[in-house]
Amino acid sequence: MSEVGFGAWAIGGDWGETDEVESLAAMHAAVDAGVTLFDTADVYGDGRSERLIGRLLREREESLVVATKFGRRVPLDVSQYTYENLRSWLERSRDNLGVEIVDLVQLHCPPWETYYTPAVFEACERLVAERLVRAYGVSVEKVEEALKAIEYPSVSTVQIIFNIFRQRPAELFFGQARLRDVGVIVRVPLASGLLTGKFVRETRFSPDDHRAFNRRGEQFDVGETFAGVDFELGLDVVDGLRPLLPEGATLAQLALRWILSFDAVSTVIPGAKTPEQARMNAAAANLPPLSAETMERIAELYRARIAPHVHHRW
Repeated sequence: MSEVGFGAWAIGGDWGETDEVESLAAMHAAVDAGVTLFDTADVYGDGRSERLIGRLLREREESLVVATKFGRRVPLDVSQYTYENLRSWLERSRDNLGVEIVDLVQLHCPPWETYYTPAVFEACERLVAERLVRAYGVSVEKVEEALKAIEYPSVSTVQIIFNIFRQRPAELFFGQARLRDVGVIVRVPLASGLLTGKFVRETRFSPDDHRAFNRRGEQFDVGETFAGVDFELGLDVVDGLRPLLPEGATLAQLALRWILSFDAVSTVIPGAKTPEQARMNAAAANLPPLSAETMERIAELYRARIAPHVHHRW
């Protein structure tokens, strides 16, 4: 599995206008650049993202790994997480993807009570035993959820937000994941684009983009939008990162290379809408390791500017 994967939320919905032809071209460019993991969810564009990945699988000969998620097609209530519902959602994903066996399915940021309901995890184990899916994991919002999830020995992976603006997972969770041989999939690595350095205070997002409609958590966890960081504050801290850029690298590549500096990280899944974005993301894996001085300066910026606002929340 490649160190840099492809996050397919942006090509499904909630990120403004998308074009299916360009979305597919972006995924082909990612494969050409060595990407082998594609992460999606059944609710991204109500299956649109999964169906696009299904097209990709039919058009490529390479061995690709597809991770999807389920559990958000109903209100967030642990009583809905029955074997019957989970199987129904997984069957729909199999149809969308056009595969007999899904490589990885993840509980999609389920409610807190789920982690204290062994029957949900037993239902996922049953799906694996029935060879509908090869492995299962969880996608979480909080470090505490990740730590609780990996108490279940059948959990193979945890997907979590981790980036220069959200550093708490490295404190305890990463070590525990290594001890239990749990894979770590890092999402929102560029803080919804803030860490690309392409935004300014005057930047405006379309009404159907979560960066416009979810800044205060109106639709889902606010930590999914700009990693929970105030937009203007994020812009200020990005300016402090610019002097740290390795020669020839973009700010996005610096942010991705920083994540890959942590041994516990299995893969990072930045999104891409265009072939050029996909190629640039994949190239971050080829950058040399960041210097100790750069790593410490990033840590200092986080402690001084960002941590007081987000560290205790997730």
